[in-house]
Amino acid sequence: MNIFTRKKYARDCSAMMFYALLAVIFFLPFSNDAATYALLLGWFFYLLRTRFTGWTWKRTKLDFPLAVFIVMSFLSIFNSPEKVFSFYNCYHLVGKYVLVYYLAIQSVEDEQQIKKIVFVLGSAALIVILYGFVQYIAGINTTAMDWTDNSAFPGMTTRVFSTWKNPNLLAGYLDIILSLAFGLFFYTKNRKFRIIIGWLFLLALICLGMTYARGALFSIAIVIILYALCYNKRIILPFIVLAFVLLYADPILIDRMMSVFTSMDTSSELRIALWESTIEMILDHPLLGIGWGAYYFVYPSYDFYMQGNFIKIVHAHNMYLNIAAEVGLIGFAGFISCFIGSLWRSLKNFKFMPSFFLQGTLLGCGLALVTVMLNGFTDYVLFNTNMSMLFWFIMALSTILLRNKSLQKAKKILKSKHPGLTSIPELSDEEIKKNKEFNFPI
Repeated sequence: MNIFTRKKYARDCSAMMFYALLAVIFFLPFSNDAATYALLLGWFFYLLRTRFTGWTWKRTKLDFPLAVFIVMSFLSIFNSPEKVFSFYNCYHLVGKYVLVYYLAIQSVEDEQQIKKIVFVLGSAALIVILYGFVQYIAGINTTAMDWTDNSAFPGMTTRVFSTWKNPNLLAGYLDIILSLAFGLFFYTKNRKFRIIIGWLFLLALICLGMTYARGALFSIAIVIILYALCYNKRIILPFIVLAFVLLYADPILIDRMMSVFTSMDTSSELRIALWESTIEMILDHPLLGIGWGAYYFVYPSYDFYMQGNFIKIVHAHNMYLNIAAEVGLIGFAGFISCFIGSLWRSLKNFKFMPSFFLQGTLLGCGLALVTVMLNGFTDYVLFNTNMSMLFWFIMALSTILLRNKSLQKAKKILKSKHPGLTSIPELSDEEIKKNKEFNFPI
């Protein structure tokens, strides 16, 4: 086989890897099986590509903390009361997180691909949102689902969940979509695209209100307010007006949001009890934890609230406590290093990307991770496999953008001119435009 044929086959395999990644992204809100098959297909084409190009592997700054998290996740199995169950869940779930993260790293190489990713994310989100509207209009009754304290909120008979399994998962997903749309709306100069993004943001925000998920609603509100205070104070008033319109249109939503400050329902009481129990688990097993996915089996021994073996609790309703309890403090440190590192670097560097579209995308990734961070204090949406895969994909996307050659070159130039400089100074719009001379390829 001559060199030209080998290069053609390698390009074809790379293209198929990327299209498989797009399929993964699209199917995540709808089917775990479809997303998994697409993920495996993407890696099949990666292995096929190595036959024509040899072994090539792009390394990232998250490699080491991610390896720590993976190793400690598997070591935690030795502490699990159900070792077979924990082993199956660990290799099945952690494996997917690693595969989706590195498939994105190995297959995304230019700005056009990122535009296609944004289009696929938006298309899937629109379907999810519209189906949520259908559920709300049809008046689907969810009072029997035990998602809400019916005595505290007797008028709340409908909480939409669309293609996700419950309203909190849908709310966590919408927070990510809203964050991406928010970043793209404010940093994209194409008027037609901004109108489309603006409508998607508005529909997603209304759908988020239909979930009545307090943690997710407060998370996106805090993110927008903090962004406004730090970067653009002019958006505070329009956002407040929009929030009041949505609240005025739904009195039940007002009661739901105000309950955080005025009352303690069974949902809030249970969360506090779970956190106390989980802290005890961490104190008893600080090194290896209780075992990956073993919270369900261990909780009855730490049930200080309801004290009944009939209680089925699968996670701590707190991302940080749950991960620390299951994989230990070292594994938790690896996870947090990946998570907070990606978040911090995204928000620190988004203004220095070589195009407005990439600025908006990186800002959206950073804000999406902030919503996960905030929502994680009162819930654990990453317990869901598809949500976790989306979370690791967002971290991969931010990593890809942060590996941009133009950004790295600009940093080196600034550092050489300013010895000891540890961060990039604020640049004017004109200076940012000049940076476009550094082409994007990653």
